Amino acid sequence: MARYTGPKTRIARKFKEAIFGPDKWMERKPHSPGQHGPTKRRKKESEYATQLQEKQKAKYTYGILERQFEKMYHTASSKKGITGEVLLQLCEARLDNTVYRLGISPTRRGARQLVAHGHITVDGGVVTIPSYTLRPGQSIAVREKSRSLETISNSVGVNSKRFDWLDWNGTNLTGKFIAMPERAQIPENIREQLIVELYSK
Repeated sequence: MARYTGPKTRIARKFKEAIFGPDKWMERKPHSPGQHGPTKRRKKESEYATQLQEKQKAKYTYGILERQFEKMYHTASSKKGITGEVLLQLCEARLDNTVYRLGISPTRRGARQLVAHGHITVDGGVVTIPSYTLRPGQSIAVREKSRSLETISNSVGVNSKRFDWLDWNGTNLTGKFIAMPERAQIPENIREQLIVELYSK
């Protein structure tokens, strides 16, 4: 399956949540997409459907394909700790997600592109794999040749969000992955336990 590149608002409306960030169209049409949208009566979802929808929401939020996501789940289940929490930690530790969290790009899709095009370094070396998993203590930076890119300077200039597990120096455009985030620190509205229940069947 190829990565989804269609309308983001349509997917956000499907989950009735702005999973890709602020969306003016979501404010106008917060209901599900389709001809009958807000008036269509929907039958109660089964337990399986609810679990599947939560998994799909997590995949779309982080921009991860099915095979990658399932592999991450098995990795999480083999580690110590609560499987659902470890799964989200692995999602947050991805290089493209970290570039997005640091404010180098306004979207995860844009962050993935910056990484793939060689604009980001890890511990001084260029890494072009968006799914690269960072370890606590590793440094992330914008490549020196890429610091004048308009898309990066614009994003850094307006983004003021900071996260406890990341350190950021806006002057040098460098950051550090301090530690794996705790569940309470991760802002995404994902019920990870439902995902664990789905894969456990």
